[in-house]
Amino acid sequence: MAVQAVTGQGAAGVPAAAWPALPAFLLSSLLLFSVSGAVSAQAQDKQPSTFGPVIGGALLCRDHLDNAYFYSWLKTAFGAPYKHEGGAYWFRTGEATLWGTPVTEVMVSDDTSELVFVAAVAEVPPDQLEGAIRGAAGVRHLAADASPYPLRVSNAGSTIAYYNVAGKSKIYCAKFKALPPRR
Repeated sequence: MAVQAVTGQGAAGVPAAAWPALPAFLLSSLLLFSVSGAVSAQAQDKQPSTFGPVIGGALLCRDHLDNAYFYSWLKTAFGAPYKHEGGAYWFRTGEATLWGTPVTEVMVSDDTSELVFVAAVAEVPPDQLEGAIRGAAGVRHLAADASPYPLRVSNAGSTIAYYNVAGKSKIYCAKFKALPPRR
């Protein structure tokens, strides 16, 4: 049995009636493939599959920090940074999540500082971010002091801080740049 469209335009503006008849199973397979491809492309646009391991690992100080690498990775994944401010390039991440919490921005240091850092803005308060990280990755961030807005620091050096907007937090890993080899 053959299915043939008799109206509309086909590929390259050729009327669909001019196309040869396609078997029904092939036509349904093509339709299913195109719909599933569109859905997966839409999901891929939201967050790269390696966002958690690459950026999450760096934010928890589980990775070597190389600002050129992270700049390149973020630019490939999210496009050009939307601003360059405070010694960092700022990237919008859309609907990305880490440890089950929304992350709207990721920053990576430029070369003007003696520190190399990667940071992210989470859409939850620091205590909720710490709980999410502890539950998902097993890393604890303990309060550094008894102040009303303490920094929370992990054993590896990852830090969670209150962000200047109510209900948000910032997580970062900062390390001193490696010294050049001795000559």
